[in-house]
Formats: sequence, C-alpha cells, structure tokens
Amino acid sequence: MTVLLVLIPVALFLGLLGLAAFLWSLRSGQFDDLDGAAERILYDDDIKP
Repeated sequence: MTVLLVLIPVALFLGLLGLAAFLWSLRSGQFDDLDGAAERILYDDDIKP
C-alpha cells in the first residue's frame, strides 16, 4: 500500500511531463506540415553525376 504513495505522484509527474512536451511541440511547429513529409519521400532528388 505504501508503494502507491510513491507510484501515484510519479505517474502524475510523468503524465504532466508528457503533456508539456506535447504542448511544446505544438507551439514550436512540429505538426505544421504533415502532408509535406509524406509527399517528399516520393520525389527523386538525388544528384546523378
């Protein structure tokens, strides 16, 4: 039972840390261009000698 006194705050802290990381990635523009990365792989941009 005393293990729950440690695990519950640790789980809440990790959840808030994950939420903070997600919100930071939203604000920094990580999810701005989702289609560009999917289409970029189809183009052959290799420079051939």
